[in-house]
Amino acid sequence: MKFLGKSIAVFAAFACVLASAGPSMAGTSRIKDIASLQAGRDNQLIGYGLIVGLQGTGDSLRSSPFTEQSMRAMLQNLGISTQGGQSNAKNVAAVMVTATLPPFASPGSRIDANVSSLGDATSLRGGTLIMTSLSGADGQIYAVAQGSAVVSGFTAQGQAANITEGVTTSGRVPSGAIIERELPSKFKDSVNLVLQLRNPDFSTSIRMADTINAYARNTFGAPIASAQDSQEVVIQKPRTADLARLMAAIENLVVETDTPAKVVINERTGTIVIGADVRVSKVAVSYGTLTVQVNETPQVIQPAPFSKGETAVQPQTDILAQKTGGNVAVVDGPDLKTLVAGLNNIGVKPDGIIAILQGIKSAGALQAELVLQ
Repeated sequence: MKFLGKSIAVFAAFACVLASAGPSMAGTSRIKDIASLQAGRDNQLIGYGLIVGLQGTGDSLRSSPFTEQSMRAMLQNLGISTQGGQSNAKNVAAVMVTATLPPFASPGSRIDANVSSLGDATSLRGGTLIMTSLSGADGQIYAVAQGSAVVSGFTAQGQAANITEGVTTSGRVPSGAIIERELPSKFKDSVNLVLQLRNPDFSTSIRMADTINAYARNTFGAPIASAQDSQEVVIQKPRTADLARLMAAIENLVVETDTPAKVVINERTGTIVIGADVRVSKVAVSYGTLTVQVNETPQVIQPAPFSKGETAVQPQTDILAQKTGGNVAVVDGPDLKTLVAGLNNIGVKPDGIIAILQGIKSAGALQAELVLQ
């Protein structure tokens, strides 16, 4: 297991900054920052296309027969006969094209498209995506993509060595897709608005509904919002209200947010993130490590002069066992700052802090959710 040497210092500094605001730091955010409109969801598009103009880094047509089939079909659609032998050109690559159709997108507007190699091409740098239709989950074509592919990675190769930086088999076509069809649903045809919290929480959901109702009483004379659960808040459209103007007013309302207490641990990098509301009951902690070192130093034994003995190798093994730590410390975290100070006083490395937090959770003294990544 590999850990960052300075991660515990960064963790302590970050946690102390959070703790300086008080034992229970509640933040305020605009509704547009913590919730999204259900009717304003994104839609994913996908298509299959060809990239041409590569400098010998495209698909090998014998290893990728679908690339040759696609190339022949494209040329036939353009009125070019493809009768004859196989082509050995390596300047064509088959790619999967993906894009995200934003909400309320209108025909004629442009979006970015992503291209990823499907065959054995080594690089898409310098290639141009040929006109490719992009379909949604319903099978309808919503956009058409075409344009030069931008690849951030590069590769250089010589006779005895090569170097590659980044990914050269995927790229991006900026503003390369033109929307041809709009989504069937209309925003202003909706009867109500449904807001979905990005981090579901009952307290935040109730506070958001109360904030919206306070605004509605002053504007329309009656409440219009109700919290359905920890994620959804439904807003009924007032008879005299315009939905676009209503949403513009609601999304700028400020709500006091709340989050559950969590401790997030990434054992791969040694990163520890502790939330502001994490509490630890009084508990005694002892941490020690046992190091066992085995050294093999074989010795060569020579026979006596003028004897008929043979040279032999005698094994010799030295085993050293060393145990460090073992001090018992009392950790009591009524607030975040005290918890961090108690963990730092034990004087262990990040992997030790992770093991201690897992042990405290198993003992039932950690009043938070432990998330392992």
